[in-house]
Amino acid sequence: MEKDRDKIVESELRGVTLRVYWHILGSKNRSVGVRPVQRALGLSSPSVAMHHLEKLRTLGLLEKDLTGEYHLIEHVKVGVLRDFVGVLGFLLPRYLFYSTMFTVMLVLYPIFYPPNFSAHNIMAFVFGGSAALVSWTETYRAWRLRPF
Repeated sequence: MEKDRDKIVESELRGVTLRVYWHILGSKNRSVGVRPVQRALGLSSPSVAMHHLEKLRTLGLLEKDLTGEYHLIEHVKVGVLRDFVGVLGFLLPRYLFYSTMFTVMLVLYPIFYPPNFSAHNIMAFVFGGSAALVSWTETYRAWRLRPF
């Protein structure tokens, strides 16, 4: 039953609707009004913003209060959102943390273990460099897929 709902949400969460959802996920207070969404995303009119906010509400991701503000009630990880994680109000590619870790390890290794060109040192640089390269490639790929 949950998989069916995820499939429906994934099929509906595309294009401008995904951009609106992304904007709400990235906002600090996780509540927005129609006009701020319209201005932030450069939509043609408030009715376009309202259409997409209502679409998100019918999907069960937002709720509307008496003042007309929309509040995030559920965070879903479907489609391109699977590759991102929220940190301090920013949505960052998940692979960024691995890329940073492998790069720091690659930089610190010669400081703690001076290179003497032994088989161990060479293999550490090869594997460390390969891991950093693959991780940064995946980070860049995920960043290019963001919906803005």
